[in-house]
Amino acid sequence: MASWSEFAADEPRLADGIRVLLQQYGPGFGYLATVRADGGPRVHPVSPVITAEGLFCFIIDSPKRRDLERDGRYALHSFPAEESDDEAYVAGRARPVTDPVRVAQLAQSARAEPQVDWRLFEFTVDVAMLTRREQHIAGIPGLPPGRPAVRVWLDPNVPPPVAAPLAVPQARPTRLSRDVQYTAA
Repeated sequence: MASWSEFAADEPRLADGIRVLLQQYGPGFGYLATVRADGGPRVHPVSPVITAEGLFCFIIDSPKRRDLERDGRYALHSFPAEESDDEAYVAGRARPVTDPVRVAQLAQSARAEPQVDWRLFEFTVDVAMLTRREQHIAGIPGLPPGRPAVRVWLDPNVPPPVAAPLAVPQARPTRLSRDVQYTAA
């Protein structure tokens, strides 16, 4: 589990590209995916804070905070850009920041409202991805877009996931289906 600063030291251009997309509208803005108690995904908009020390997020009392407190796995995706279809993605584990001095410093620099029930989490980076898509060349109608350039970083200290054995699905009644035919216009 690498900190943001460890990841950024290892891949500075990739980290900078991700930071730019997460902060393209000023303060950080993205979608945080967490794991619900039943194992399903939950997605929320958040305002991540990126500093030289790490990737953080102030999380108010909410289902997403309870998800992170119970199961720290997360994925963070950039908000769609207006100018391009570029995207950034980071995944790893969130852990609460318990050092009161560090919490106070980040709260002051990020202007976190002191009267709100929030907790500060630091996000480690197991996977980071940046996708850049070329823009259409002006003046050449019908020119197909180029293939996207995708850069992926995997924390070398995280072992690859072990595939779980496949479970045999329970038999359940089948629904009646009908064939649908489509014709070309």
